[in-house]
Amino acid sequence: MYLKKEEILAQKRLPQPARHVPAWSLVLVALPFFGVVAAFGIAPDTVPEKIDIRQVVEEISLPAEGFAARTGDDRFWREERIRRGDTVATILERLGIDDPEALSYLLQARGVRSLYQLVPGRMVRAVTTTGGRLDRLTYLNTDGKRLLVERTEYGLRAIEETPAFEARVAHTSGEIATSLFAATDAAGLHENIAIQLADIFSSDIDFHRDLRRGDRFSVIYQAHYSEGEFVGVGRVLAAEFINQGSIYRAVHFQDDEGRGGFYTPEGRNMRKAFLRSPIEFSRITSGFSSSRFHPVLKTWRAHRGIDYGAPIGTRVRATADGLVTEVGWRGGYGKVIKVRHPNGYSTVYGHLSGFSEGTVRGKRVVQGQVIGFVGSTGLATGPHLHYEFLINGAQANPMRLAMPPGPPITERLRSEFENRSRPLLVRLDVLRDTNLARLD
Repeated sequence: MYLKKEEILAQKRLPQPARHVPAWSLVLVALPFFGVVAAFGIAPDTVPEKIDIRQVVEEISLPAEGFAARTGDDRFWREERIRRGDTVATILERLGIDDPEALSYLLQARGVRSLYQLVPGRMVRAVTTTGGRLDRLTYLNTDGKRLLVERTEYGLRAIEETPAFEARVAHTSGEIATSLFAATDAAGLHENIAIQLADIFSSDIDFHRDLRRGDRFSVIYQAHYSEGEFVGVGRVLAAEFINQGSIYRAVHFQDDEGRGGFYTPEGRNMRKAFLRSPIEFSRITSGFSSSRFHPVLKTWRAHRGIDYGAPIGTRVRATADGLVTEVGWRGGYGKVIKVRHPNGYSTVYGHLSGFSEGTVRGKRVVQGQVIGFVGSTGLATGPHLHYEFLINGAQANPMRLAMPPGPPITERLRSEFENRSRPLLVRLDVLRDTNLARLD
C-alpha cells in the first residue's frame, strides 16, 4: 500500500474530477503538524517534579535614613539632605552623631557661622565612628564656599575653602509681569543672571521705561556644581529678549587673547559707546529740561541732566570707558565723580553717598565698572543719582542721542564666531518655540 502511495505522489497528472478522499489519508498528511504542536505542549500522563516550598521570615535591621558608607577603621561617611525647619542639632541627630563636644563646638565656634544658614535641599556630609563621634563634616554654604570641620590632635577646627566645580550649561525662560527682577525670581534664576541680562541689553532696552507686560526672555548660562550640588552661576552664554514685539539676541564670544563681549548673530557689538543708564534698575524721577521748579531752591531753573531715583547704596556704573578727572565734593552736586571719555565726551555722577574702592582722580575705568553709590548729598530732597552727559563741555540730553556702536567681529574671527554661536542660537530657537507653544 505504501509503495502504491509513493507512485501516486510521484506522478504528474492532469487535473481530475473531484472524488471522495479516504479519511485515513487525511490523518497521514496531518501527522507532521500534530507533531509540531505537541512539541510545544506537555505530553499526556507526564508527572512534574515536586518542588518544596518553604516560607522564611527573617528580621533585618534597616539602615538609618540617609546614606552611610564604611571608610575603614570603623568609620563611616554619612550624608543627610537638609529639610525645612532643620537645626544643627537635628541634622547631627539624623547623621547618627552622639558627640557633646562636637555639638558644643558647632553651636559656639565663630568659624562655623555659615552652618546656621541651612539651605533646604543641600547636603551635609560627615565622617563618624561607630560610636557616633564626629571626625569630619562638610557643608556648601550660601556663599558657594565649603565649610570643613575636622578633628585634629588639638581638637576640632573649622575652615572655609573654595570647592572645585564643574560648569554645566543651563537655560531658563520667563515672561515679564511687573519687572525683570520679579520675572527672573519667578523663573528661579539667580540674581546674578538677572543683572547680566540687564547689562547685556541695556544699550537697546531701557529697563526703567521700555518693559511691558508680556515681554519674554530666554537665557543660556553656566551653572556651577560641586559634588552634584549647585554652588552658583557663571557667565551668560546667549540670551534673547522680546520687548514690545522687537527681538534682541546676544551671543557671548571671546577670542584666544581673552578679549570678548556680546554680539548679535550677525556679529555686531551689543555694546554702544555709552550705556543707556548708569544704574541697572531704577526709575527716572526728573528728565532733561530747560525749565524745572527746583524742589530745594524753590525757583525755576534749567535741569541739564537726568535724575534716577534709587535707594541709598545702589551701585552706579561708568557708562563708558574713560579717565576719572574729578572725585570729591562740588557744591549742590554733593559727592561727585566726573569721567572724561574719547572724542570730547564727559559724564558726571552727582549726589553720591560714596565712591567705590579704587575710584580716584587719574584712574581709568571701563564701561559698566561700579564707581560709586547712590546717595542724597548736596542739594537733594531724597536719594537719587544726578547724571549729566557733556559734549565738548556742553550738557546734552543722553536720552535723545544716537550712540555709536562698539567694534564688530572682525573678518579674521567671523568663521570661528559663527561656529561657536550656531549651536547656541539653535537652542534659543527651541526655547522661543517652547514659549510660544506654552502661550498658545
